[in-house]
Amino acid sequence: MALTGKQVRQLRSLAHHLNPVVHIGRGDVNDGVIEQTEECLEAHELVKCAVQDGSGLSAREAATVLAESTGADVVQVIGHRFSLYRASSRKDIEHIKLD
Repeated sequence: MALTGKQVRQLRSLAHHLNPVVHIGRGDVNDGVIEQTEECLEAHELVKCAVQDGSGLSAREAATVLAESTGADVVQVIGHRFSLYRASSRKDIEHIKLD
């Protein structure tokens, strides 16, 4: 799903206050990181991720690989952190209403 500029701005404002829940370290983007990100996206729809110093990937590279692997959209990349968004299929959570 391609996000519009207005939707990206809305998601960036929501992601600003989040703490990173997915950390990418020395192992880069592996199956465990992809699985953890899938679970977080299903539970929260919007997640912030952090790339540690030991990783061989930049934040932009990690965001692209992780977004392609999970079917998510990259919302923003700043420094060593990035945010991903994917609508959840769960019925028991509060969904983000995009404009």
